Amino acid sequence: MSLFKKFFGTGESDEEKEGNLSPFNPEIIIPADELFTLNFKKNGGKFLYCENLEEVKEHFEHILEENDWFESEALCFEPKLYSLLEENKLEFTKPAHPKFLFASCENLIADEGSVLFSSNQIKQNKPNELPVNIIILATTSQILASKSDGLREIKKKYETNYPTNITTIKYFEKAKEEDFLQYGSVAKNLYLLLLEDL
Repeated sequence: MSLFKKFFGTGESDEEKEGNLSPFNPEIIIPADELFTLNFKKNGGKFLYCENLEEVKEHFEHILEENDWFESEALCFEPKLYSLLEENKLEFTKPAHPKFLFASCENLIADEGSVLFSSNQIKQNKPNELPVNIIILATTSQILASKSDGLREIKKKYETNYPTNITTIKYFEKAKEEDFLQYGSVAKNLYLLLLEDL
């Protein structure tokens, strides 16, 4: 480390830098949005980029068509998302056998390619109690570097009325080989509709 950097610092700890370094060229730091995309796809997630709400609706319909989910039941706890379900004639009031969960999220975590949820999206359900299929609607401004940044953002966003049941879902396909790091985690078939808002 140079003398200049020792005195004035760079604003990032060495651990933060190492997590964002490109494996191909250790000197290049990957931006959080690119790092999230790489890790999310590596975890088996399906990623659909949307420039506007019209594209969100189109991609949502394509997902329904691909999986033959039209006129089926969906699980959704967020009134702001109901209109998209109503447009596609999906039952969501008291689903007995929902085909998928439709939700937003608190944040997208770049360093592990995971999705951070709270009770605002999934109530008090544990990941293994949710449907296997999940469709998430998120925005590019929700991409953060690490889980600690996500928790800090939740604390700042809600100030006093903190949500409960804060959890992440990281694995989006069944592991080919059992890995002790995945012990206790549930693989989900997850689609991410990522809306550009920056």
